[in-house]
Amino acid sequence: MYKGVTTQSLYILMSDGAKIAIDLLRPRSAPADLRLPTILIIARYWRSFALRGLTQSHRAPIGPRKPLADFLVPRGYAVVVMDSRGSGASTGSTPYPFNEREIRDYGEVVEWIIRQPWSNGKVVVSQQADIDQYAEFLLPGGIPSEWLIRTWQHTNEALDRNRFPTEWASGGSERRSLLIRMLASISSRTIKGVRPVDADRDGSELRRAVVEHGANGDVAAYARAVTFRDDPFGPSGVTIEAFNTTRYHRQIERSGAAIFTWGSWFDGCTADGVIRRFASYDNPQRGVIGAWSHGYLNHGSPYCTPRSPLRPPLREQWQEILEYLDHYLRAAPDQGQSEKALVYYTLGEETWKITDIWPPAGSTTERWYLAAGNGLAREAPTVEEGSDIYQVDFEATTGLTNRWRTQDGVSRVVYGNRAGADERLLTYTSLPLSRDMEIAGHPVITLLVASTAEDGAFHVYLEDVDEKGNVTYVTEGLLRAVHRRVSDQRPSLALFVPYHSFLRQDGAPLVPGEVAELRFGLLPVSGLLRMGHRLRVAIAGADTDTFARIPAQGEPTITVYRNRRHASHIELPVIRS
Repeated sequence: MYKGVTTQSLYILMSDGAKIAIDLLRPRSAPADLRLPTILIIARYWRSFALRGLTQSHRAPIGPRKPLADFLVPRGYAVVVMDSRGSGASTGSTPYPFNEREIRDYGEVVEWIIRQPWSNGKVVVSQQADIDQYAEFLLPGGIPSEWLIRTWQHTNEALDRNRFPTEWASGGSERRSLLIRMLASISSRTIKGVRPVDADRDGSELRRAVVEHGANGDVAAYARAVTFRDDPFGPSGVTIEAFNTTRYHRQIERSGAAIFTWGSWFDGCTADGVIRRFASYDNPQRGVIGAWSHGYLNHGSPYCTPRSPLRPPLREQWQEILEYLDHYLRAAPDQGQSEKALVYYTLGEETWKITDIWPPAGSTTERWYLAAGNGLAREAPTVEEGSDIYQVDFEATTGLTNRWRTQDGVSRVVYGNRAGADERLLTYTSLPLSRDMEIAGHPVITLLVASTAEDGAFHVYLEDVDEKGNVTYVTEGLLRAVHRRVSDQRPSLALFVPYHSFLRQDGAPLVPGEVAELRFGLLPVSGLLRMGHRLRVAIAGADTDTFARIPAQGEPTITVYRNRRHASHIELPVIRS
């Protein structure tokens, strides 16, 4: 529609005196009186870079979001990318993520946008957002995501000091792929730091901002002090609930705003977030769940090779976004799209599907029992005695390219053959399937266990074993034993698995030697297991490269029961053809 992109960088003054740095991108060839809809992108990780050897006027924004902006701007959109308070070139500090003052900044930036002569008054905020910072990001299943917590803090500290994070450049070629893409257009030039605003010719405003960033909270230290959801997160005394989007459920619904969310079966808990929003909000919605890494670095389906092309390619994803934005930001008010649709990718079948309900129509629940001889069977056990003893192997791992580590933004997600990894786990495997099985929904595991320790981490993997013995990761669930009590309260948003409040009042340490029930959900998935393959449930007590060790010391032994009285089992949401 238009040729070229103009970029302007400036400060917006907040009501409390803080200055928020933004990049404003608009079509270069658009008429002077053209009023544009605006996409607002909120960045914690530098809105754009300054490069050594370039003058101020050439400090063009680069980075992972530029391609989408370059796609949208020539098609009649303005794009505003902002450094959130306490980050990038913005002044101020933030005591904890997504605090109320920071959220107020977002509103004030929107108000500034709609007052501009180039704005048509319509603004969309584009971002990836977890729905529950405790259970989906910092402590999935109540288990500290130690690697991510540590990496996040190291990255934030470097950025807030205006230094390029070593985490972005370290590691093998799999991890460097995003960096290479980001820097491909600048040849041998190096990144100097965050881009100052255009008026900050001598860099004094940026230096002031960097000093103020020193007061930012230490999210790693705060997170490590949290066991229960209602524990204080840092010295301010707030809990993680203070910055969960769940607390804004009613306001979001009342707004009537259309919601377009993207996630992946292999990007942390983002697929679960898409589904829970889809099932909870009455707003017009479109959700997309693919099989890719965070930032769409690679096609992550474990049934494909790591070098398989994205499905669909980024360009087609952007086109889908453009059509959605065109509808809501350009259509007449009475042409609003009211339907709800969830578009999702089925692993193994490698196809896209669409539904207006979750689980999809035709889904039924099948119960599979842990059985003797490390078996997995449809028939309930009839024996009076039956159990397996497992010495927790604290070297067990899902590797360095799993669904949790890709959330650093630079790591691809790659699950290879897990046959070797399973040798460290307690596994239960079915006979070959007599026909294809499509799993679509949230599996639920019920474990009857006894431990020699008062606490522990339980990691459960659902896997597909082919005729040659190759083991394919399908999904997983995890729960810290002290959080095992299932609450009789109703969660604020739809939940398709047993509800664990993670509150201190519901904490229940194990009694060593006594049988306890652990009933918890696995993360949602859509996957097709072929006839002749076998279904496997694998149980671990650790994921050493990703999660904290629980208990911190000792060598606990776990007994898993599989008898008539204590029948451990998994419930699978299955669609049979």
